[in-house]
Amino acid sequence: MQDFYQKYYLSIRGFVRKRIDDEGTIDELVNDIILAAFNSLPNFNHQCSEFSFICSIAKHRIIDYYRKKKLKTILFSANPEFEEIADKALGPERDALKNELKSEIKNTFLELTKGYRKILRLKYISGWKVVKIAQKLEISVKAVESRLMRAKKEFRQKWNYDKKKAYQYSENKRTDRD
Repeated sequence: MQDFYQKYYLSIRGFVRKRIDDEGTIDELVNDIILAAFNSLPNFNHQCSEFSFICSIAKHRIIDYYRKKKLKTILFSANPEFEEIADKALGPERDALKNELKSEIKNTFLELTKGYRKILRLKYISGWKVVKIAQKLEISVKAVESRLMRAKKEFRQKWNYDKKKAYQYSENKRTDRD
């Protein structure tokens, strides 16, 4: 393991660094990638170079990182700058991820109660301020804030995108071994 780590650490770190700016995250991901690659060596079929095999694992880990850390932030953010950051960081994978996320968001929205859907739509899709929502719904600002908090909590509970991805990943690994 030590030789494997030393052999690929610098090149994988450079690969990840081109796609992620946060040094702490880079180190964490590189260690995770190298460990995953080492554990996956029995599945390596030599149809490409060992480095290409590791880069493939790295690409998947980087995409997973952005799905979990950046794209969720966009969902409940009224700040469009976050989307620009994710767009630059994800490159060509961006469009596929956005479409996949939009579909999952829509499905999760449909699982919410009508009231929660409405308040989340007004706040995060229409971009209304809490005061304007309170006026529209004829309730207090505190009531709107409370409903928003409960609606976001329910959304997070029903959000199963990460669970599905983890399941698909584990199923793919199982199929690869069979």
